[in-house]
This record gives sequence, structure tokens and C-alpha cells, in this order.
Amino acid sequence: MRPFPVEPGLRRTGPLRLYLRSRALPGALAALVCTAAFGAWAARWLVSLPDFDHTARLPVVVFGPLLAAAAIGTGLYAPCDELDRTAVRAWWPRRLVHLLAPTALAAVLFALAVPGHTEAFGPPAAVRNMLGLTGVTAGAAALVGARLSWLPPAFFVGTVYLAAPSRPGGAAQWWAWVMQPGPQTGAWTVSLGAFAAGSGLYAWRGARRTAAES
Repeated sequence: MRPFPVEPGLRRTGPLRLYLRSRALPGALAALVCTAAFGAWAARWLVSLPDFDHTARLPVVVFGPLLAAAAIGTGLYAPCDELDRTAVRAWWPRRLVHLLAPTALAAVLFALAVPGHTEAFGPPAAVRNMLGLTGVTAGAAALVGARLSWLPPAFFVGTVYLAAPSRPGGAAQWWAWVMQPGPQTGAWTVSLGAFAAGSGLYAWRGARRTAAES
């Protein structure tokens, strides 16, 4: 029996490269870098405005991780989830690495984008929001599909940004955790819980395949 013919171009392309291209990860990673670079510029510009201080970086700490999480969510798309489910080896470790690697990169980039002032809207707040919003996005990818995974976190952030009280702490640190300064324990608890739940759900089920992706 003759082996199935393979295109010459595919012979020269490694499995890892094929995996990255099939899930549009190069574009997602480029979007992460561009978003973090723009966030760093925006943070410095906001602080430089008259009568503003480091607390003016709040929009960057909130909306920067939201955009980065949306970029990660688009890369969670699986072009052939039937093959993933029927593979000989369990696919969940690959899904988990697929999610954790860009999340770690984005967390480092946004921590560098807003240096200093850890007591307010500095690296701790940026990393916390990056983890929590990525978890929400990953969970949404498992439930509504990768292409629409940005909708639930965007709706949540938009609502909280308008409704959160100006004073941090209290009950708001639990439901408006993206708007809280870095050291708030309740905000970190919710963020890490969202990241663990969303990552676990995505690793277990993968991204839901919708009619638009068929």
C-alpha cells in the first residue's frame, strides 16, 4: 500500500509551526505586543497631562488586558476539534500550554507597561486583570466559541467601568475587581478564581465550534 502523498511544502513545515498557523497564533501574539506597546505609550501620556498623576493609568490597566485577552481568545480557535477529541494522546495539556504561554507573555508585557506604584494601578493590578480577563475569555471560548469569546469580558468590563464606585475596597472589590488597586485581596481572589475556572474549562472541553466556524 502506497503512503498518502504529502505536499513538499508540508514536509518542510514542522508540526509546531503548523499548529501555530492553524490557530492563527502568530497574529494573536503580534496583537499582544502591539497592544502592550500602545498601553505603555498611553500610560505615559495620561500621567503627563496637567493635574493628573499615576492613578490616571486606570484605563490602561483595565482596557489593555481586555484587548490582550480578546487577542488570546481568537487564538483558541481549533480548526478541526474532531481530531483533537479522537487523538490517541490526551489533548488537554496542549490546550493548557496553548493558553498559558500567551497569557504569561501578556502579563509580563503589561507589567512592564505600567511600572511602579504597586499600591495603585501598577504591575500587580495589570497582571491581576490580565489573568482574570483571560480566564473569563477562555471560559467563554469553551461555551460560545473562540470567535465570540471577547463578548462576555467586554460586556463585563464596560458595565463595571461605568458602575463601579470611585472609592476602592468594600463589596466592590468582589464584583468590580478590574477597577481595584493592586493589593486588594478580594479582587485577586476573584481574578485567580476566574482564571482557574476558565482555564480548566477550556483545557477540558476546548473551544466550542459554532456554525460560523464550520
